[in-house]
Amino acid sequence: MSNSISLASLGHLLGIDPTTPLTTADMCARLSITLLSAENSSPRLECFTSELLNACKVLGIRILSEQEACRSDGTFKPGVVVIAPGVFSDEQLAINRLSTLYNNVIVGIHDESPPLTEASSPQDKLDRIVGKLAWDMVHLSIYVTEESWTICTMNGGVVSFEGPCPLPSDVRKTLVPKLSAQVVPPKSSDLDHKPGALKAGLTDMQEIIKDFAVCGQRWSSNRYLLTHTSRETLQYRSPLYRKIVARYLDQRSGMSYGFFARQQPVSAPPALLLKESGCMVSESELKNAPLLSLENKHYVPVLVMDEWFLIEPVPVKVITTRSGCRKTSLNPDIDLVALSLDKGSITLMTPQGLPNTTISRPSFDTLTILSHALGNTFISSILQKIRPSWQFPEALAKKGTSMTHWHGYPEKSVIPEGYFSHGSSNPPVSCSTPQSAAYSLLGKIEALEQALRKNRNYQGDIHIEPNHGTNIVGLCSLAETAAFINGVHP
Repeated sequence: MSNSISLASLGHLLGIDPTTPLTTADMCARLSITLLSAENSSPRLECFTSELLNACKVLGIRILSEQEACRSDGTFKPGVVVIAPGVFSDEQLAINRLSTLYNNVIVGIHDESPPLTEASSPQDKLDRIVGKLAWDMVHLSIYVTEESWTICTMNGGVVSFEGPCPLPSDVRKTLVPKLSAQVVPPKSSDLDHKPGALKAGLTDMQEIIKDFAVCGQRWSSNRYLLTHTSRETLQYRSPLYRKIVARYLDQRSGMSYGFFARQQPVSAPPALLLKESGCMVSESELKNAPLLSLENKHYVPVLVMDEWFLIEPVPVKVITTRSGCRKTSLNPDIDLVALSLDKGSITLMTPQGLPNTTISRPSFDTLTILSHALGNTFISSILQKIRPSWQFPEALAKKGTSMTHWHGYPEKSVIPEGYFSHGSSNPPVSCSTPQSAAYSLLGKIEALEQALRKNRNYQGDIHIEPNHGTNIVGLCSLAETAAFINGVHP
C-alpha cells in the first residue's frame, strides 16, 4: 500500500481520524473483542468460537471479559466488537446493549449453512444476507458447517473457507478488516445541506442526465449491479427493531449497491516540486504534517516516484445517484444529488422541487466518491508539472470525469487504454469506511506511478476493492464505461 500521503493529510482533506488503521497489523493492534454467550448454542459453535478467540490472541487482538467490555449500566463500551454465537431471544440480543448504533460491530455466528445456493443470483444473495442480518440485528454473519465457514457482510460480500475452524491467517487477512471499521452512512450532521440547489433544467445538466440514462440502460442486463433491497420487505422480530434498522440507514428506503457519478470540470494548479520550492521541511514534517504553508498558500505533501510534490487542494463537485434509487431506470427529477468537498467540508445539494415523499440521501460511499474526485485533481496537478503533454489535466478541466461502482470485477481484456489498476492487495474493508476512502486516494497515486513507469498516457484508474467490487474512474463517460464493461456496442 502506498504511503504517498500521510494520515494527517488524509484527516485534513477527508475528515478521517488520523489514528485510523490502514494495515491489518495496525487493525489487529486496535481491535478488542468480547464474547456474548447465548442460551442456545452447539458443540460446533463452541469449538469454532474457541478457535476464533485463540486465533485472535495469536494476532495480538485484545480479548475482553464481559465486565471489561461493558460500562456500569451494562452497555458495551465504544469500539468493542461483540461476538455473538448461537441463537438469542429478543431480550438477549446484543443490539439492546449498545449506547449508540455506530460505536460497535456485532458478529452473529450460526450453526448452519449460509442462506444461499450456488444458483442464487447476486441480487438474491444480497436480499437473503440483508434479511438475515436484519432479523438477528447484527452487522456481520458467520455461518459454520462441518466442511466450511462463511462470512457474509452487509454489502453482499460472501467469503468461504475450508474446514470448520478458523486459521489465524484467514482471520487476519479477511475477518479483521471487516471488524475494524463499521459500515456507516454519512451523518446528516456532518453535511451542509442545500435543498433545491441542484437544478435539472440547466443546459449542462441535460447532457449529464442523458449520460446517466444511457449508462443505466447499458447496465440493465448486468446482474452484478445490485439494485435495491427494501427495508419494508424485510422481516423483523418487532416494530422496535424495524425502527432501529430505519434509524441505522438514516431513514433510507433500503440498501442499494453501486453508484454512477460525474465529476464536474475542475482546474487544479500545477504542483510544486519540493526541492525547487524553497520550502525547508524535515522528513518528519513531510510524513506527519497535515499541510505545509508557503507564501500564504497551503499545500499537501505527496510522494510520487521518490520525489516530494506540494499540491494545493481545490474544491471538487460531483453529480451522483442518490442512495436507494434504481440505477438502471433513473428518474432525473429525484434520483440525482450533488456533493461538494471544500477544505474538508462536505455539502449535499438535492434536486429542485423534490417531492416530500422522496427521501434524498447521499450514497454510503460518499467519502469514497469525493476522495476519488479530489485524487483526480492531485493527478492533474502532478502531471502539469512533470508530463505537461499528457491530456488528463486539460480533459478534467473541460469535461470532468466519470465514476462507476458495482459489485463485480472487470475482465482485463475490456479495460481501456490508459486506465491503471490498483487495490487488489488492500485489506478487504467494507464500503463507507474511512479506510475505503483512504485507499481510493492513495491508490490513485499508485496508478499514476504505474503510468509514469510505463510512460503511458494516464486516462484513469480502476480501484479494485477485495470482497466488495470495483470503482472505475476516468475520462470515459458513464455511457462509454458501461459499454466496455458490459460488452455493448454503441
